[in-house]
Amino acid sequence: QVQLVESEGGLVQPGGSLRLSCAASGISFVFYDMGWYRQAPGKQRELVAGISSTRITNYADSVKGRFTISRDNAKDTVYLQMSSLKPEDTAVYYCQARRSGVREYWGQGTQVTVSS
Repeated sequence: QVQLVESEGGLVQPGGSLRLSCAASGISFVFYDMGWYRQAPGKQRELVAGISSTRITNYADSVKGRFTISRDNAKDTVYLQMSSLKPEDTAVYYCQARRSGVREYWGQGTQVTVSS
């Protein structure tokens, strides 16, 4: 049984920081590309950041320079370090695991609210 379990998000003030984690089980984590997506109310889900199995990273323009994605293959965990948070970063954040030829998997989502 595949599980992607995200850490709790929370309420953060503008300019603040927050780190999300996503622990995977039931997959050969080292072979999967991992991603963080987010969905704000009334908007489509969008890619925030991705990290390939070979640790190549990519970011949405809106978060470049502020967010960092990383992975720890020994812990089967992917992280999203978010800094200089803005109110427009408010969304439900989802973890995704993807591998060519295999179905993708999603976490349950975690709410991040940026507000004073």
